[in-house]
Amino acid sequence: MTSETNARYLQGLAKLREIDGQAGEHVVASLADIAPDFARYLIEFPFGDIYSRPGLDLRSREIAVVAALTALGNAAPQLKVHLQAALNVGVTREEVVEVIMQMAVYAGFPAALNGLAAAREVFAATSDAEPAPA
Repeated sequence: MTSETNARYLQGLAKLREIDGQAGEHVVASLADIAPDFARYLIEFPFGDIYSRPGLDLRSREIAVVAALTALGNAAPQLKVHLQAALNVGVTREEVVEVIMQMAVYAGFPAALNGLAAAREVFAATSDAEPAPA
């Protein structure tokens, strides 16, 4: 690993830690036996490069990611991770639900329904005192 690559990796881990605690280490560990290089790429590029740019705050970035993953409609595990991350950086449950509902217009009702189901699971698992929107 070059010093530039190592710096990107360390910056990515730090940014991911800021968003979601130990999630970066869990990602690396979960891929260590099958694709350790891929784990490194997942830290370096999205979090070391993109999330570290100055143009958007973490809250705005997570709103965008929740919208994108909802629109994809086939990324429930990643959506759940980013729903929790969105809550971690200050997005409210009501805002999460509104973002997912907005995606029904552009990605279709099935994608939005899947997103709402993922949100329900994340909200239920969150010890946060904030109630889920009605």
